[in-house]
Amino acid sequence: MKTTIMFYVLICFMLITANPLLAQSAEEPDFRYDTGAKINEMSLTQGGTMVVATNDGLVGIKPGSNQLLFNFTEYGRVKPEELTFVPNAPYVIVFQGGFANLSSKKTVIDYMSGKTLFSTEANGWKDVITCDVMMPQNKLVVSGNRTSKEKYAAQVAVYDLNTGNEDYRFDIGEPGRVGIAKTYMVTGRPLLLNNSLVLPTSQGVFNMKAETGELLWQNKMKNMNVLVADASEKEIYAFESVNNGKNTRIHKLGIDGTELWKDDHKVKGQIVNFEILPNGIAVVSNQTDGGSDSVFARSNKSNISFLSATNGEDLWDKAPKTKGYVQHFYVMDDGILFGIYQGGINKISFEGETLFKKPLKTGENILTMAHTPQGLIYITSEDANIVNLQNGEQVWEKPLKYKRADAVSSTLDKKNNRYLISADENLYAVDATSGAVSTLAKSKFDGKENPSHVEIRDGGILLTSDQNMHLLDWDGNPQWQEYYRAPGKSAMGAILAGVTAVASMAAATAAAHSSMQNKLSGYDDDSERDAELAAGMAVAAGASINEMMKRFKATAATKNDQFILTKLDDGVGLVKINKDSGKKEKEIVLKDKKPEYIVDEIGGILYFKADKNSIFAYDLKN
Repeated sequence: MKTTIMFYVLICFMLITANPLLAQSAEEPDFRYDTGAKINEMSLTQGGTMVVATNDGLVGIKPGSNQLLFNFTEYGRVKPEELTFVPNAPYVIVFQGGFANLSSKKTVIDYMSGKTLFSTEANGWKDVITCDVMMPQNKLVVSGNRTSKEKYAAQVAVYDLNTGNEDYRFDIGEPGRVGIAKTYMVTGRPLLLNNSLVLPTSQGVFNMKAETGELLWQNKMKNMNVLVADASEKEIYAFESVNNGKNTRIHKLGIDGTELWKDDHKVKGQIVNFEILPNGIAVVSNQTDGGSDSVFARSNKSNISFLSATNGEDLWDKAPKTKGYVQHFYVMDDGILFGIYQGGINKISFEGETLFKKPLKTGENILTMAHTPQGLIYITSEDANIVNLQNGEQVWEKPLKYKRADAVSSTLDKKNNRYLISADENLYAVDATSGAVSTLAKSKFDGKENPSHVEIRDGGILLTSDQNMHLLDWDGNPQWQEYYRAPGKSAMGAILAGVTAVASMAAATAAAHSSMQNKLSGYDDDSERDAELAAGMAVAAGASINEMMKRFKATAATKNDQFILTKLDDGVGLVKINKDSGKKEKEIVLKDKKPEYIVDEIGGILYFKADKNSIFAYDLKN
């Protein structure tokens, strides 16, 4: 009997060792990370660091070793809403406590180096009211109340984010005053100029000299929310939210603090976009009735204004009718071009004259507006065309129309001088010169999917979706097609978002505002846009900035592969499929019916939540 049992054990051992997949609970990872606590959320940052929120705090992961980059536990559990990832900068701000975050503790972490650059407690603050990263200066401006050692003084400080060192700090208000004192509080995003710091406060706008904190001037404009200077730093526009945020007032100041407009200008709704120009400021605001948030509600719409640089009066006698939300907003040499989500494109001169003979009717949801040699190409969920940018007349004899599609994708086939548009289970080819439209191929996918991406490869045209890949030759004939069945809706729903970048509208509007923001790009200028973004960051100095810039400039490590979640012989996992041959090059068995994972396509890394406390990382480049 013992001999029989031993023989059975030996046979099982031989079977397992003969098939390594049977011997593994999951594919062996290249790196393993123990976060030390239950994982609640994983976020892949713009810089490529994985930031993980746990029951104990915040963890940073960068493949290269099995060690954590940082493990921030000072605040205990960190909720997703307590994190702010600063756009186009290597920082995450952690904040907790206080009503509406007006009295709270805050920490700023450089997620590229793993260093904590600022914290309320370590830097002598009782609480922090505002905490703003200033780019490209690479500075942090903090306001709040100091600890009891400094008699709870209301102060403002500037920190160098390369080192975390304090550059300077000064009092605001009336320190040491006996009796009833006014309350001084920073009410919005400060403005950091070359030689001074302009502060919007509850008692007016203050301009403090850098390094010393000497008061250069102050005025009585209370409770401003956002301050933005023109390129010369000689004029400042101030935005003030009124009527419980339903409307906005715009003021203009000189560099000495005097109000340059006799009266401020009120716009309906909240400011969502603007552009400062030599002859004025172009403004887009979104208006809502406070009830239905549907973009189709009649009272929910955008307003466009162009205010005179001299007196603030609206230079347009009649504001252009939007009848919906402005989805695209571009400043051109001769005027302003805009597209409406509900459909429609128009162009207005700076003097308020309509430059198009009539508003251009389009389908709903304008996915693309871009320059081409023939004119402005637009692609919506329902149609596409190229129009003359001077008068709005269509270049193609007839717009390409299709049923409202859940997935519309397009690309430029330079080799054959044509645009390829995938929609409504059809691949359309549009001659870039003549505008002649033809149906190049039908694109029937398995699993009730439609193509969501079209891409030019060396050997033809690749159509893809989550589970399907289909390569066509230049005439639309099929070369190969691959389909991998989804493991189930529950598993697919566990795929995590790739990049997280959270910022309030006011902060994002001020921080991200640049001439590039409202510039109409060329249709095939992705590399140009990335280069401009990297160039903008290059103004800032620092090791983490430089490392982040390299990622912006890098070619995706997985550009020749697609990764598909499916059910493998040994459980749910990912397959790596070559985009040119359709061949399976790698399997990663995750051994989880509902895997939670993120693929970093630029870095070529798969992050997988292996258990409640652990993350595995797989190198996808091999």
